[in-house]
Amino acid sequence: MAQSVEIVTIGDELLLGTTVDTNAVFLARALGEIGVPIARRATVADNEHDIADAVNQALERTGGVITTGGLGPTADDLTRPVLARLFGRELREDPAIVAALHALWASRGRGGALPPSNLQQALVPEGAEVLANGQGTAPGLRLTDDQGRWVIMLPGVPRELRHMTATHIVPWLTERGSGTVLRSRNVRTTSIAESALAEKLGPLKREVEGLPLAYLPGHDGVDLRVTARGYPAAEAARRLDAAVAQIRDAVGTYAYATDGVSMPAVVLDMCLAHGDTIAVAESCTGGLLGARLTEVPGSSRVVLGGVIAYANIVKEQELGVAADDIEMHGAVSEPVAVQMARGVRGMTGATIGVGITGVAGPDGGTPDKPVGTVWIAIDVRGEVTTNRAIYIGDRAEVRHRATQVAMDLIRRALLGMAT
Repeated sequence: MAQSVEIVTIGDELLLGTTVDTNAVFLARALGEIGVPIARRATVADNEHDIADAVNQALERTGGVITTGGLGPTADDLTRPVLARLFGRELREDPAIVAALHALWASRGRGGALPPSNLQQALVPEGAEVLANGQGTAPGLRLTDDQGRWVIMLPGVPRELRHMTATHIVPWLTERGSGTVLRSRNVRTTSIAESALAEKLGPLKREVEGLPLAYLPGHDGVDLRVTARGYPAAEAARRLDAAVAQIRDAVGTYAYATDGVSMPAVVLDMCLAHGDTIAVAESCTGGLLGARLTEVPGSSRVVLGGVIAYANIVKEQELGVAADDIEMHGAVSEPVAVQMARGVRGMTGATIGVGITGVAGPDGGTPDKPVGTVWIAIDVRGEVTTNRAIYIGDRAEVRHRATQVAMDLIRRALLGMAT
């Protein structure tokens, strides 16, 4: 088994929540692909004691640490001097890095001399290996002590870290590895609860092909993740492919995609295959369905347009919703959703029209129509399907869940599935 590694991300902004730590996620995935497990992740402030303590404890546990951040030219960039002291090394200015900094400064067309503060990035602990940064000014560093324990220091800028991970970290760790991998696959499901999925999976609900199964609920539905750990790449791929096939067969129509494929991408691909186009009429979702569909490159070949019919007058004048139906049934009702779908389909010439109307909250609910109540109608070439549900969560969750269900209704209609 490969040596496990710990990640220490450094920066006040990470603890304050003003910056999302995408670096640790990227590193975990990149190292997992080559079979290097992440034993622990920690985030610390720009504080000398905290940095030293976190790295020292990590070295004691695993003997291998990757840090991110704190290699810049400002006073709060402390990683380099702190870890030099931890390893008992002096900092020395590296002439090659100094020359590279001057050249980079000049190549970017910045007038004047290189600021003295940037020369801080040329300080290297004695005995450290310099890792060239092809995307920025701060080189990475690798330090190893006489026990073979090591720490790799990487810059915190995500673009730079990803480049250096590919060019330095992955090749080095691969040479030291065991030849096994750590890989996962996901089966994406929607419109079914986690507990109901477990019932459908039956004997597969915990393990498939000898691989552990995890349930990952979210706004889009429940992702089912299988993980192959400690296998050679070919065997891991075989087991994962077989597991995905078994899971999809067990859950049936509730599975809409694998891995990172989104529902909008699935629906748009199906529409292209069937020669269909889509138009949307949205009330409570306020254009979110249209936004999700048009996030996908190439969506212009399918999505014709839409109407945000928030006010009743817009529903009536633009979509042809009958005022009497709004008066009798309310704006959040099946007849109104159906007329919205038919109206937007008629005005655009789309083969598929979608109407969504509901109470997204946090207020506006009634005993008959509590917060979270949403009516959805789809008109596919004249065939209308409706759906009413009460979604849990805050306003954003209700709106997102409603758009997911609307797209799932389209998917099922195009597959000829029962809804």
